[in-house]
Amino acid sequence: MGTPMMEPAQAEDSQLVQETLAGNRMSFQLLVERYEGRLFSLARHYTRNPVDAEDIVQEAFLKAFRRLDSFDGRSSFYTWIYRIAVNTVLDVMKRRGRSPVQNVEDPELVGEARPVSCPAPDAGLHTQEVSEITHRVLEELPEIFRTVLVLREFEEQSYQAIADLLGISIGTVESRLFRARAKFKQKLLALYPEFGGA
Repeated sequence: MGTPMMEPAQAEDSQLVQETLAGNRMSFQLLVERYEGRLFSLARHYTRNPVDAEDIVQEAFLKAFRRLDSFDGRSSFYTWIYRIAVNTVLDVMKRRGRSPVQNVEDPELVGEARPVSCPAPDAGLHTQEVSEITHRVLEELPEIFRTVLVLREFEEQSYQAIADLLGISIGTVESRLFRARAKFKQKLLALYPEFGGA
C-alpha cells in the first residue's frame, strides 16, 4: 500500500508538525508565520478591531499548539488550523453575547426562495466606504449565514473546504450560502436603499 501523494507545502507542514511534537518549538513558529496572515484576514471579517483580531488568531494558534498531537494529517495543516480559527471566532462571538444560531431559522426547513444576486456597489464609492458598508451588513447577519458567506466570498474557500471546515455537507453549504446571499441583499437594501436599482 503506497503513501498518498501530498502537496509540497502539506508535506512540509506535516514535517514541521512532527518536529514540533519532538520538541522543536521553532518549527511551530514557522507554521504560525506561514498562516497567521490568512487567519488574521478571517478574523477581521468578524471584528474591525485589529487588536481583537490578533487576540482571536493568537487564541487559535494556542489551541492548535495544545492539540497538535491530535493532528492526524488526513486534511492539510491549513485546513485543520483554519477550522480551529473558525471555531475560535464563533466561541468569541458566543462569549460576547452573539450566539451563532441566534434568530436563525433552520436553513433546511425554510422553503426555497427565488434566486437573488447581490447588487454591485456604486463604482464611485471609495474602497474604504465599500468595506465599511460590507462589514456593517455582515454584522447584521446571523452567524450561521455570516460564516459561510465570509468563507466563500472573502476567503474564497471551495464548497468542499467549507464543508470540511464546518463539518457539514456540500448540499448544506450550498443551501446556507444561497440564503446568506439573499439575507445579505435584504439587509443591504434595508440599510442602504440607494443600492436598490431597477
